[in-house]
Amino acid sequence: MTAKYAIIIPDGAADEPLEQFDEKTPIEAARTPNMDRISTLGKQGLVRTIPAKMEPGSDVAQMSLLGYDPKRYYTGRAPIEAVARNIKLSLTDWVFRCNLITIADGKMADHSAGHISTAEATSLIEELDNQLGSEQMRFHAGVSYRHLLVSKDLDFDVQTYPPHDHIGTAMDKLLPRGKNADVLIDLMARSQQVFTGHDINRVRKDLGENQVSSIWLWGQGKRAQMERFEKKFGLRGAAITAVDLVKGLARLIGFDLIDVPGATGFIDTNYQGKASAAIAALDEYDIVFVHVEAPDEASHGGDAEMKKRAIELIDEHIVGPVFEALQNHQSWRMLVMPDHPTLTRTCAHSSEPVPFAIAGDSISGILHTTFGETNAAKSGFRIDNGFELMEYFLKS
Repeated sequence: MTAKYAIIIPDGAADEPLEQFDEKTPIEAARTPNMDRISTLGKQGLVRTIPAKMEPGSDVAQMSLLGYDPKRYYTGRAPIEAVARNIKLSLTDWVFRCNLITIADGKMADHSAGHISTAEATSLIEELDNQLGSEQMRFHAGVSYRHLLVSKDLDFDVQTYPPHDHIGTAMDKLLPRGKNADVLIDLMARSQQVFTGHDINRVRKDLGENQVSSIWLWGQGKRAQMERFEKKFGLRGAAITAVDLVKGLARLIGFDLIDVPGATGFIDTNYQGKASAAIAALDEYDIVFVHVEAPDEASHGGDAEMKKRAIELIDEHIVGPVFEALQNHQSWRMLVMPDHPTLTRTCAHSSEPVPFAIAGDSISGILHTTFGETNAAKSGFRIDNGFELMEYFLKS
């Protein structure tokens, strides 16, 4: 009988010790009896999901934890999201992530324009495409603040900057640099003219919400291709997420996507719905991947209490129920881990190793204790090439 596997990813949950939590990390300060049970019954350790000299993005980290070497497969963040949105790219097309952002006092104030609603954002992106779009440049609406720009007939060799990693930084220090960077800078400047005085911004101002100041172009790359997970590992999988990046990766490796009503990519996501969908999927699929964005978004907002609460909600409403359901199957394993650290102190991603915990058939550990960065380090179990963790999880 084929074993059943579940992976729960609290995005960006890893962090550093914080004074407000008596020098504990948010994971260590949170009440997580289910993650603790997994680490106590099984084993925990540290894994480096960000290879040396690569940016600590969720794209690189998620690729690693899914069992794929980013140095071999990574072409950029935006091409992965294009797959999620069924945007067809030619071999020569370039695609950029296009955030809706808020600028204040000449600085990057908010990477998400107050987590703008998808309906508002779609209206803005459609108007932007009408005014600035062309056969060579096309804007594609996504979810909330996350959108895409596809460029044809131009070649780029540019350095760009993730807005969520540079909150509070002067905008002139973040502008794209390199070949054809001037095209991107011009589009961003012209978008500001489109958004100034827009009806949606007037309403947001009246409501005291962050207005959309500009688009922000980054995460560029060309068409992505990856080996199917079923061919690589012999297992049929499904993914549950509200985030296009993870949806795109899932599609690239041949996972089916399971949509959950009310899944938002924020603290108000439908945790119970994700758990129920995962439990049901275990009857049909060999491996189920559940991604929750909430801790990462709280970190980017510098809100440690919200991050701690998000981790507790994931533990109670997703980790616990899925862990119990797995034990109804004859053979099973479960993995819980963040993809990368997101530091509430800096509001930015970090490339440090993250803790992971595995429980299930034939898994035993040395340090049977609660889950967290400190205890994972004490375990002495460390995987330096993050993509090797999947092989260990499935076949050790």
